[in-house]
Amino acid sequence: MKSVVIILLLAGLFRACPAAAQGNPQSRIVTDTIYSEVLGEKRAYTICLPRGFYTDKEKTYPVLYLLHGMWESNAIWAERGHALDVLDRLTASGEACEMVLAAPNAGGGNPEIYQNGYFDMPGWKYETFFFTEFLPHIERKYRIKGDKRHRAVAGLSMGGGGSASYGQRHPDMFCAVYAMSALMDIPERGAARFDNPDGKLAKLTRSVIEKSCVKYVRESDEARKEQLRSVAWFVDCGDDDFLLDRNIEFFRAMREADIPCQFRVRDGGHDWEYWHSALYLCLPFVSRMFSGQ
Repeated sequence: MKSVVIILLLAGLFRACPAAAQGNPQSRIVTDTIYSEVLGEKRAYTICLPRGFYTDKEKTYPVLYLLHGMWESNAIWAERGHALDVLDRLTASGEACEMVLAAPNAGGGNPEIYQNGYFDMPGWKYETFFFTEFLPHIERKYRIKGDKRHRAVAGLSMGGGGSASYGQRHPDMFCAVYAMSALMDIPERGAARFDNPDGKLAKLTRSVIEKSCVKYVRESDEARKEQLRSVAWFVDCGDDDFLLDRNIEFFRAMREADIPCQFRVRDGGHDWEYWHSALYLCLPFVSRMFSGQ
């Protein structure tokens, strides 16, 4: 009698869950590594794959590169940002297209050993690694369309500044940049302090100053400005964020240079509640750019 009851319960479960019964595809999170000749070590990365990736082996996808912040690593976008859940929800509603989300690791996640950021600096040629090794690897392995129109970059805090700087200095590579709470330059207050002028944080600070996104716009000639106009820009920063003034400076520089840039100041601070909510704006924004709207 017990076995009959169990069978009936399972039958009811499968009727209630047709996706499980029919084997419908599910989106997936994949974590893998790439060995970098440039960095001389393995680097982890996290990929969010849309539902259709495993059913149509010929289909190719646009890609959004998601850059993490300081003291974090590649897994944080899936774990704290719930990026896969947001992608599923927005593709189901038609607000975003199916895309691959690729999150590299530009740090160690450990405050005692954290690296170094998204730029080339002494002992850490990360930008070279990103463009010559990581990006080609991802786009080959995960059936990415592999052109400017179908490639975007976004990030938060240190990664927000990284994404803006990548878009500035590689405008031929990205159709869109979405910068969240971005480290456009070192703020007057609230930045991490360092005691050792030769330490990793000091090197990172100098690299951010050298690659100042605000300065880059202000020093651009007309030819460079025209290149920047080929990228769709979106800057998103909370009204309680310690980086707000630097984001305002960036937006003003873009306006003065006549470079279109969407700018949102929403209620919030420098935290994951804000960045998770930003994904609901980011994914539809880059989807529109992928479709040429």
